[in-house]
Amino acid sequence: MTTSTPSSAQPQRLSLLHALSRLFRLRARTTTLIAAFLLLMLVVMALMAPFIATHDPTALSPASRLQGMSAEHWLGTDAYGRDLFSRVVYGARVSLSVGLGVAVLTVLIGLPLGLLTGYFRAIDAVVMRVMDGLMAIPAILAAIAIVALTSANLWTLMIAITVPEIPQIVRLIRSQVLATREEAFVEAAVLMSTPTHKILWRHLMPNTFAPLIVQCTYVCAAAILTEATLSFLGVGLSSEIPTWGNIMAEGRTYFQLKPALIFWAGLLLSLCILSINLLGDAARDALDPTMKRKDG
Repeated sequence: MTTSTPSSAQPQRLSLLHALSRLFRLRARTTTLIAAFLLLMLVVMALMAPFIATHDPTALSPASRLQGMSAEHWLGTDAYGRDLFSRVVYGARVSLSVGLGVAVLTVLIGLPLGLLTGYFRAIDAVVMRVMDGLMAIPAILAAIAIVALTSANLWTLMIAITVPEIPQIVRLIRSQVLATREEAFVEAAVLMSTPTHKILWRHLMPNTFAPLIVQCTYVCAAAILTEATLSFLGVGLSSEIPTWGNIMAEGRTYFQLKPALIFWAGLLLSLCILSINLLGDAARDALDPTMKRKDG
C-alpha cells in the first residue's frame, strides 16, 4: 500500500505562489505606467494651456451661458458663458503649481527642522511640542484661518496649505535621524571630530531621501485636494481664477441642470490625485529594501 507524500505538492504550491507574485508585479508595473502617463498628460496640459485652450477662460459671454457641447465649445459653457474646456485646462495649472509648490516648501522647512531635532536633543522637546500642537489642528481649519488673516493669492494659499503639512515631514526626518545617528559610520565621524554641519549634510541627510521622496508625493496630492476644497468653500483663490475647485463651486448651483459643470473638473482632479498616489506607492516599493527582498 502506497501513501502520497507532500513533497510533490510542495513544488506545485511554490510555483503557483511564484506565478501569482509575478502577476501582481506585472499589474503593479502596468498601473504605475498608466499613472505616470496620466500625470504626464496633465503636466503637458498645464504647461501648454495657452495653446490647448480654445477660448479665454475668463472671458464672459452672457448670451452663451449654459450651452451644451458643440464645435465651438467642446465641453459647453458655464453660468457666465465662459468656455468650460478652457477653464478646466487652465485649472490644471493652479492645481499642479500648488501641489508642487507646497511639496517644495514643506521639504525646505521640514527637512532642516527634522535633522536638527533628531540630532540635537536639547531642542527636540521644544520643536516637537510645537509640531504636536500644529497636528492637533485640522489641516483644513488651519489653512482657512491663515487665508482669512491674509490676502487670498497663490503664495499665501501655498503657505496656508504648507503649515499643516510641516509636522509630518519633521516627524519623518526626525525618526530617520534618530535611527541613523547610532550607526557606526556616524559615530566614527563624531570620533574623528567631523564638523556637525558635515555630519548632518553628508551622513544623515542622504539616508532620509528615500522616505522623504515617498512622503512628498502624498503631500503633493493632499495639497491639490486641500486647494480644491478651499476654493470649493469660497475661501481659496478668487472665483475669476480658473481652478478645479472654483469650477465645481460655481457649477454646484446648476448641477441638476448641467452635471458637466462639475463632472469634468472633478474627473481631472480625481485622476491627478490618484496618479500621484499610485506613483508614491510605486516609489515606496522601489525604495524600500524590505520590499525588494520580498520581490526577490
